[in-house]
Amino acid sequence: MTVLPDDGLSLAAEFPDATREQWQRLVEGVLRKSGKEVSGEAAEDALSTTLEDGLRTRPLYTARDGAPDPGLPGFAPFVRGGRAAGSTPGGWDIRQRHAAAPDGAVLTDLENGVSSLWLVLGEGGIPVDRLGRALDGVYLDLAPVVLDAGRDTEAAAAELLRLYDEKGVAPEAVRGNLGADPLGHEARTGTALPFAPAAGLAKRCAEGFPGLRALTVDALPYHEAGGSAAQELGASLATGVAYLRELTEAGLGIEQALGQLEFRYAATADQFLTIAKLRAARRLWARVAEVSGAAGAGAQVQHAVTSPVMMSRRDPWVNMLRTTVATLAAGVGGADSVTVLPFDHAIGLPDAFARRIARNTSTILVEESHLARVIDPAGGSWYVERLTDELAHAGWDFFRTIERDGGQAAVLRSGRLRTDLAATWAERSKRIAKRREPITGVSEFPLLAEKPVEREPAPEPPSGGLPRVRRDEAYEELRARSDAHLAATGARPRVYLATLGSAAEYTGRATFASNLFQAGGIEPVTGGTFEESGAGEAVLCSSDDRYAEQAERTAGALKAAGARHVVLAGRGDYAGVDSYVFAGCDAVAVLSETLDRMGVS
Repeated sequence: MTVLPDDGLSLAAEFPDATREQWQRLVEGVLRKSGKEVSGEAAEDALSTTLEDGLRTRPLYTARDGAPDPGLPGFAPFVRGGRAAGSTPGGWDIRQRHAAAPDGAVLTDLENGVSSLWLVLGEGGIPVDRLGRALDGVYLDLAPVVLDAGRDTEAAAAELLRLYDEKGVAPEAVRGNLGADPLGHEARTGTALPFAPAAGLAKRCAEGFPGLRALTVDALPYHEAGGSAAQELGASLATGVAYLRELTEAGLGIEQALGQLEFRYAATADQFLTIAKLRAARRLWARVAEVSGAAGAGAQVQHAVTSPVMMSRRDPWVNMLRTTVATLAAGVGGADSVTVLPFDHAIGLPDAFARRIARNTSTILVEESHLARVIDPAGGSWYVERLTDELAHAGWDFFRTIERDGGQAAVLRSGRLRTDLAATWAERSKRIAKRREPITGVSEFPLLAEKPVEREPAPEPPSGGLPRVRRDEAYEELRARSDAHLAATGARPRVYLATLGSAAEYTGRATFASNLFQAGGIEPVTGGTFEESGAGEAVLCSSDDRYAEQAERTAGALKAAGARHVVLAGRGDYAGVDSYVFAGCDAVAVLSETLDRMGVS
């Protein structure tokens, strides 16, 4: 045991050291009171949380939950970061995305904290021939540009390189990425592209533009199709390996090929999973480099983007909070560049206010919270180190299944990857439907009276390949039905909350029922009589004891007053009650069936 010097600040020195076994016995006592007779490791398992990919978050982590040595920042396997000095000087690169470029928007971003540009060109974005106008006034030797042009990559790259030459930018001053990503394009559209143009761009960059990369390994298509963190990691590794093979066959050395790739990952509001994913991604890519004969060649360059899947269309203001947590996680996880999607991203083209909030999210975390001053701030946490290790193994296993089945292109074309991602999303959708994964402002605490946020429609992104999913999609469909009913009749569908007994008895379940039905666009009515409510259905809300006394009688009275269906908030078996709602019920199914009964199409 290490003996520390007495610094006069001993913590609980008068108490003996606690053991894990003592903690387990305390847990056993608490669980016993709830009717669970478990002991030892089983007690810990009872308090554990199951995550995707077979991962589990345990209630207690100690030194015995350690993981392999993560190394030092700036050194292989780069778990603790790609640079010994932490993020890029002054923090991470703040990269703003533009799929349309209103006059002055790009310059406004650059003048107010943005340090690089991510430009979507061609299909679903800015026309390639308008790239010069979008960059008008931009000092291209100071602002790195990252292109995202799909099938128009070759033309877009030629236009950008022409602009560099026209503006007299020295080749060694050019920074950014030409964005070639044939497999990413295939994942999005289902259309295969030849790799030769990408290889040609990589050769040109390697020979003449030392600060410019040619290829992006974009993992967002797999995240947006509903994939898990491990599936996102595995698919990105398989794509990167495919590109290494193509580039080396085209004549580049392995270190040159590694230097041409930049990886793009989603950052979600699950902050610890995002931190672990970015740390695990660097470790796994370092392993790929090692096996390829370029051990320690350099850390994976990472561009983190706040998740489009988590963005809600209802109560979009909450997206500001989601993206703040995701950005914090990306910074702590060691991302080189971070793009914060504006809070109205899911609605249409962001306005100036939304873009300002997006760029200021990073600025506050860097400048005011000083997040970038610390190298790998999560490092050393037993929980984070263990989660990083477990996620790395899960991602590596998924990568190996892709390689076993012929590689990334093969699993895209066979449909195997689509099937795997769909299965993961189906399981997650069940949790969302049961509100086990709550969506604030959508499935929890919705606001029916909110004024819709309206935006100019964004260009339609490329499609035809993997689907794009959103967490809010099932509830959004229900809310859209309610909106149509409101427009047609002047009122939303209603349900009457019949509260029994005292406020202390009914408030909990009345609040639960109110939130539940509003998530489907159904307006809860309290107070007055059922006849005065204008509702066709009623929900009984009270305690179990009160239900035993009054539920059957009250249900009969409500039906006599005209209620076509009586619901009870809770569980039981009472005459006159037609259905039950409770924590963990399938809220989407309940709400859909309720709208069907009400004739809301």
